[in-house]
Amino acid sequence: MKKSDIAPFFAALQAANPDPKTELEYGNYFQLLAAVLLSAQATDAGVNKATRKLFPVAGTPQAVLDLGLDGLEGYIKTIGLYRTKARNLLATCRILVDQYGGDIPRTREELEQLPGVGRKTANVVLNVAFGEPTMAVDTHIFRVGNRTGLAPGKTPLAVEQALLKRVPKEYAVHAHHWLILLGRYVCQARKPRCWECRVSQWCDYQPKTPAPGSQTPR
Repeated sequence: MKKSDIAPFFAALQAANPDPKTELEYGNYFQLLAAVLLSAQATDAGVNKATRKLFPVAGTPQAVLDLGLDGLEGYIKTIGLYRTKARNLLATCRILVDQYGGDIPRTREELEQLPGVGRKTANVVLNVAFGEPTMAVDTHIFRVGNRTGLAPGKTPLAVEQALLKRVPKEYAVHAHHWLILLGRYVCQARKPRCWECRVSQWCDYQPKTPAPGSQTPR
């Protein structure tokens, strides 16, 4: 993607969705952290289904600790890898209570020291909770970055670094949400829905997918 195409690309995404939000449901920053931790290799919808029952009962680190491992697993057993995630979340809650008074740390280094919290999870928390212009590269953003030519890279970190360099500052805070939603609902893995994409004119992907029922362009 040409540098001159990047600003109109994001301007179109902004016009369609001026204030994008994460689709994970949460009531406080701890719940955000917990939801993102639980969402690894799982869908937001699946996580929300579990946390709608969990968070009213255990919506703070201490409350999760009070549930114990068996209790926590009972609430999240519908989520993939729930046993590992339950252990990580309990260990994270213990650190939050003992070292941070139940609050969420505000630096990447501290967040990444929490069990089950990697770079992507830290980036989401820093962006959504604290408004930092981070790029949390999941499978959707990795695909969109490469397919559109916006931020090509062979690894998630390479795509993240390319986005940090190429996304204009005025779009940086919301950029990863726009790209996630684009990848989730339009620029899908098997068959991108180019015919309804608001940014297809700036995208490098060829040939564009025609609308169902239309003839394939020659």
